[in-house]
Amino acid sequence: MEEETSREPGPPAADEAPPEPASGDDPSPAAEKGAASPEGSEAALPKPGKDARERAAEKLCGYLLKFGGKGPIRGWKSRWFLYDEKKGHLSYSRTAQDANPLGSIDLSTATLDCGVEAEEGTFQIKTPSRVFTLKAVNKQTMMYWLQQLQWKRWEYNNSQPRILASGVTDEVLPGKDSPLHITLELDNAETDEFFCPVKTPAGLVGIAAASQPVPEMPTTLQNISLKHLGTEIQNTVHNICSNKQSRGNGHVSQGEESQKFGENQNEEQHLQADPGLTAGIETEEYSRSTQKLSLTANFIQKAKKQNSNFHIFTEGLCDKHVQDKVGALQQQVLSLTEDLKSQKELVKILHKALEAAQQEKRACSTYLTAAEDKDRLELVRHKVRQIAELTKHVESLQQDKKALEDTLGLREEHIKELQQHVQLLMDKNHAKQQVILKLTEKVTKDFMDPPKAADGLDSGTFLNPHEKVEHLKDDIEAYRIQNRFLNSEIYQVTKIWRNAAEKEKVLLMKCAYLQAKNCQIESKYLTVLRKLQDTLPNEDSECGEMLKKLVQEALQWDVKEGAADSMKLNPISEYDDYGFMTVPDYEVEDLKLLAKIQALEIRSNNLLNHEAVEKPLREKWSSIGELMPSADLKHLIRSGIPPEHRQRVWKWMISLRVRPTQAHNHYDLLLKKCETMEHPAFRQIELDLNRTLTNNKHFTSPTSKFISKLRRILLAFSWQNPSIGYCQGLNRLAAIALLILEEEESAFWCLVCIVETIMPSDYYSKTLIASQVDQRVLQDFLSDKLPRLMAHLEQHKIDLSLITFNWFLVIFVDSLISDILLRVWDAFLYEGIKVIFRYALAIFKYNEEAILRIHDSLEIYQYLRFFTKTICNGRKLMNIAFNDMNPFPMKQLRNRRAVHREKLEAELRELENIKAEFLKERAMQGSKSQEDCMSEDEEEI
Repeated sequence: MEEETSREPGPPAADEAPPEPASGDDPSPAAEKGAASPEGSEAALPKPGKDARERAAEKLCGYLLKFGGKGPIRGWKSRWFLYDEKKGHLSYSRTAQDANPLGSIDLSTATLDCGVEAEEGTFQIKTPSRVFTLKAVNKQTMMYWLQQLQWKRWEYNNSQPRILASGVTDEVLPGKDSPLHITLELDNAETDEFFCPVKTPAGLVGIAAASQPVPEMPTTLQNISLKHLGTEIQNTVHNICSNKQSRGNGHVSQGEESQKFGENQNEEQHLQADPGLTAGIETEEYSRSTQKLSLTANFIQKAKKQNSNFHIFTEGLCDKHVQDKVGALQQQVLSLTEDLKSQKELVKILHKALEAAQQEKRACSTYLTAAEDKDRLELVRHKVRQIAELTKHVESLQQDKKALEDTLGLREEHIKELQQHVQLLMDKNHAKQQVILKLTEKVTKDFMDPPKAADGLDSGTFLNPHEKVEHLKDDIEAYRIQNRFLNSEIYQVTKIWRNAAEKEKVLLMKCAYLQAKNCQIESKYLTVLRKLQDTLPNEDSECGEMLKKLVQEALQWDVKEGAADSMKLNPISEYDDYGFMTVPDYEVEDLKLLAKIQALEIRSNNLLNHEAVEKPLREKWSSIGELMPSADLKHLIRSGIPPEHRQRVWKWMISLRVRPTQAHNHYDLLLKKCETMEHPAFRQIELDLNRTLTNNKHFTSPTSKFISKLRRILLAFSWQNPSIGYCQGLNRLAAIALLILEEEESAFWCLVCIVETIMPSDYYSKTLIASQVDQRVLQDFLSDKLPRLMAHLEQHKIDLSLITFNWFLVIFVDSLISDILLRVWDAFLYEGIKVIFRYALAIFKYNEEAILRIHDSLEIYQYLRFFTKTICNGRKLMNIAFNDMNPFPMKQLRNRRAVHREKLEAELRELENIKAEFLKERAMQGSKSQEDCMSEDEEEI
């Protein structure tokens, strides 16, 4: 049977049949122009050009020897090889006239190799699953096959459908070629610079080779593929029926024997399938023994046939030397002895099977002829004991199998070590070859200009070294040819791999673009449903019921979306990377629809920006080593920190701000204080824990580890800053820090960084005076940057502080979607509170036109309640905040803060005075009323 040095054999391509020989395609005239020597000299080779490309377009076929087989029939087998240009496969069969190939080699993913130390004409085709060892008649034919296979592989990969990068965003205009296509065409000419074309061997390749006789093998059986015996039989029958080629008596007998063997198999199947021949268990035993005996008879017939071929072999050698004849006969005797041993082992196995079948038959007969049930029960118990013994035997075999697998794993590790050692030896060998080349050049120079010979020495003294030099020159030439071929192979395979990688990249971009379009279409569909739902007057009508059903179906999760996980392009997942719900679970159906539309818009923007924006940013972040404050780093942080780098960058930014106050074990000491003493804010913290980030899965369960961590962080901070203690909103700040930083102590220092270093000192105090000042400063900036919007809001008497106060207090937590929120926090931790003003202005600018279209105060308030959730394009919002809102000097912010703080403090003092006067008047009125009022007892007196 065919042998391959592989782990998994590839399936034969049954539909690849070699073409009929045609006289018109004889390539012999091309071969008459010049024949290269078997040594493959490059002086006679033509220059690369159009002729070489035309030869590559010819039919590639011919006879080669393929190494394979096992046991006594292991060795070289003659095979007819034919290249299929449509599939890129090199199929092989026993002869050129065979209808069905024995197998095929996929050249599209294969590499070619030839070794100088190997036998002349030997080369290898290495696929991911198999390694094929082939052998040509001479060196020139081998080089021709290698070069043709290279060109065919390149043409096949180049002929695949083009994937245009421009197709992602624009339509391809007629007359314009793809940049990828141009690159491939240019590379075709570059490959010839490594390896000059080899002349076509006359009569050894091409359609003309099909008319040549099949190369003879020592024995007929050795050339037959026992692994593909069914295909061999089909080809033999086809050749006999079509009379395409006259065959000898040995081949005819082989075809007849194949037919008999097929008939025997059909008869056995008929006996097994026919229930009327015998009855019960005896029928099965008879069919098994018949099948085994027919197989034995088949091997005996083959052995006889092989013996009948001896006289043909001896007659062919009668004219040779007697010693050669004796040596050949001894090889025949050895091969037959090995065949005989294998046949004896097969006979022993069959005898054992036959004895087991007879014993089983006798046991069944005894069971059937038993007179009493007691005897039958005893027989059944005997069988049960046998089954138990066999089960134990199977368990022991499984244990042995496991031990062998462990041994195999150790052997594989040892093989890897040996491979590394072999690589080292190859490197040493390469260095030695370089030394040999230098020594050869030196020896050649010495012989070209030899020193004067001493007296008494003749020219015969230098004969032996001269021969060695010639041999070394031949080796150098062989290595040079091999080096050029391997260079061309490496260059071509690298180009194919790069082109495949580019195609894969373009396909992924196209897939992302199509999914983004799909998200946009689905979003528009949901928007239409929502508008129809608002405009439909009667919900109880048939249209209303249908619309309601469509909305419910749209809100349900598509089960098929899970199938896209393997491509990592699932349009919507239930939670994002940090546990936030992508589609919040609102109770109102209209809000659910808006949330689904928003999630689709976000996913669409992410898919469209992934290759063009996100991927280059990730590459820049990956190239950053040690973090240092700089303008480039500020620009990168404004664009958003990738999730895989966010934790590291946040820790660095926090440490820059809290390093002077950060002490070792300070957090642990605060926790111990929390255990010994109960803080007055403990009850308020407990109430707020269950109201923290309700749209995040990590804080929905009271038993979550994040809840307990958050409790400890807030209690520790209440002892860290007694002047503030706890303020509503700090729970959300600490929760965001905990999600990103994961470590409890790091999240605590992040909270300290925000409250004590970035925000003003009284931002979270009981009066919240700094927060009120910032609301007035924001309205000043809105009047400067967005005068139309501010005039519109003042016209309808809208108090923006009712909406924006919470933005500043919790830094947009629960206002913006998680992706945009974390980008805001990235810039906020690096640049400070100015980022909150920038993004607050950008949010109003983003929705300015929508707000201006509303002319009712109540509707404006309702829209402002949730309009931040409608922002889906974080990149656009970032550009507005850091580009459209410029200039935004920090000095101006400080000045306006100072002015409004002074005004606010004056107002507060005035309020305090009014309050004091009111209390004083109230007290005076109270005392006077008490004097005027008399009790009942006093009136009676």
